[in-house]
Amino acid sequence: MSATATPVAARAAAGARTDGPTFRRVVAAEWTKLTSLRSPWWTAAVTVVAAGAISYLSATASSVDPGFEPARDLSSGLLLAQIGPLVLGILYGAGEFRTGAFRTTFTLVPRRWPALVAQAVVLAAFALVLGVLTVAACVVGVLPAAASRDLPLGLADGETPGIMLGMVVFVAGTALLGLAFGALLRRTVPALVTALVVLVFLPAVLMTVSDPGTDANGMALPHSVTPAGAIGAFTPGTAAQLLTTGASSEGMPGTPDLGPVGGGLVLGAWVVLLLVVAGVRLRARDAR
Repeated sequence: MSATATPVAARAAAGARTDGPTFRRVVAAEWTKLTSLRSPWWTAAVTVVAAGAISYLSATASSVDPGFEPARDLSSGLLLAQIGPLVLGILYGAGEFRTGAFRTTFTLVPRRWPALVAQAVVLAAFALVLGVLTVAACVVGVLPAAASRDLPLGLADGETPGIMLGMVVFVAGTALLGLAFGALLRRTVPALVTALVVLVFLPAVLMTVSDPGTDANGMALPHSVTPAGAIGAFTPGTAAQLLTTGASSEGMPGTPDLGPVGGGLVLGAWVVLLLVVAGVRLRARDAR
């Protein structure tokens, strides 16, 4: 028995891979897994093109306004282009559960948590690059309208650098939310429907309900926080939108003024919360 037990004890004492591969190798494997698929690249390409096209159309329509400021239309391309990183995250998070490949992954990484964290790290890196390219496409989309009015775009002026940084974080945060929904629900369609409701439809409904409206003379009522607005401000969809507003913005009607930093913190909290819940489910019900 000593001859049998000694090698096992020696390997455990030497820190052999009894608990799976190192985190660095898990990250490398997840990066290969993500970039070897066609869907992430196609999704990224569609996101960049859509963001540039929507920014161009929005800026062109706004350029007839005497008070047109080109930088205000930079983030308009994210209104629909946000669907791209969301789908990217959902496909990545739910893909292995759809095909059954997660059994192989968790056989190689028995502790489960490193695999999920590695997926988040890899997707965040990919989405940050995608965010930079998306912002570049939005800038290119706005340039023709700015040139038609002989107006400088002023990318380094005022709050514009902060808005562009918020746009990059917006793309990365949306992708990570998609990953969390995909890993939690494990099915592409339910995860996509849930994410769209939470990120797109729920903020729109709460914003409509929270709007104080106008007085008898048609003037907007003073900005005051309403119950629906207070709830809406802490939803991930509204928090993501706050990332693309300037620090001096008055905020959305009826909502507390969290600002872009507050919006980023709320979005980050939602990402962490959902990933933790997905991780707990991985450990409790990983084979279902």
